[in-house]
Amino acid sequence: VQLVESGGGLVQAGGSLRLSCAASGRTFSRDAMGWFRQAPGKEREFVAVIGWSGRSQYYADSVKGRFTASRDNAKNTVYLQMNSLKPEDTAVYYCASRTGDERYVIGGGVDYWGKGTLVTVSS
Repeated sequence: VQLVESGGGLVQAGGSLRLSCAASGRTFSRDAMGWFRQAPGKEREFVAVIGWSGRSQYYADSVKGRFTASRDNAKNTVYLQMNSLKPEDTAVYYCASRTGDERYVIGGGVDYWGKGTLVTVSS
């Protein structure tokens, strides 16, 4: 079972990035897929989660209205579109999955983690 994030990089404040998370090793079409981030010197925090059908989504207040999660179950891939990026969004972003209710992902209740991709937002 593997979750591989991509799409991170350096962007100026106000810019956009789209992260991808490709899942392999099993079918994730019935899993909730989440995004977390960890900034230097800080604990990992919840960013967003999307339910297996894509209809249910939850976001951290700090990213609401700027970030959008989506998924393509045929490709076993989940995305995080990040717009209006701020320097405080700088962090390593992790993909995670959980079988079942996506609400448990918010508290860190996940089954699998990716290794992360670095997003750096310059001011």
